[in-house]
Amino acid sequence: MQTSRKPKHYDTVKHLTDSQNFITNRKLIQRIIRLADISVNDTVLEIGTGKGHLTEVLCEKAGSVCSVEIDQKLYENARERLTPCNNLKLVHGDFLKYNLPTKGAYKVFSNIPYFITTQIVEKLTRMSNPPTDIWLVMEKGAAKRFMGMPKETGKSLLLKVNWSIKIVYHFRREDFHPMPAVDSVLVHFSRKEKADLDRKEYCEFEQFVAHSLKYGICGRNGLLTKRQVSVALKQAGLPHTHEDGVTLYIQWLCLFRCYLQTRQ
Repeated sequence: MQTSRKPKHYDTVKHLTDSQNFITNRKLIQRIIRLADISVNDTVLEIGTGKGHLTEVLCEKAGSVCSVEIDQKLYENARERLTPCNNLKLVHGDFLKYNLPTKGAYKVFSNIPYFITTQIVEKLTRMSNPPTDIWLVMEKGAAKRFMGMPKETGKSLLLKVNWSIKIVYHFRREDFHPMPAVDSVLVHFSRKEKADLDRKEYCEFEQFVAHSLKYGICGRNGLLTKRQVSVALKQAGLPHTHEDGVTLYIQWLCLFRCYLQTRQ
């Protein structure tokens, strides 16, 4: 007896749908959207329309909303529910393959599927025309990693060159259905008006961070001496790096600039 093999795309969609935890309480949705300070002057992109509850309130607040939903059934139900929203563009498709705006300012607000959090953040923050602000409901542990807690990583350090990141709301597990097995938060990624490094420096900083995380900032294979590290941080009024390797982003920037000077 032959069994039909479902296409890979079907499995991806099913995984996305099964991993989604919906927020449907209107008062809660209004509360978290108020934290984003979205107005009629804003164009908002939503990743995952879901059942449309969040989309509906976004349409009430924003000038225009584009919502991308991969699941056919959720898309069709949302299209019927959201018919009165004349400022909504509803797209049936995979956000990871969706083309972001190439020009103009826009913001992102979304309750995302947790298992593709990293891919979503990387796509939003690395495009040539990234959003000005991103608000994402995500797993608390993932949020802390993006923020460099309890210690900075290569990804968190590179992210902070262009973005300020903070948790602005803590959810109860009961706020979702089905209820997730992890704690969830609303994270705000705010694009800096001026990046801490230019494009060329960013590439060099990426190499500096990768080497230093592997071999240490100073020492036998480090790019700086212990004295250079100590003097640079002291002159900048910053605390010395900890012996366990926990180093603040601002310290990394200071030491990177010191490294650039040593090469001149």
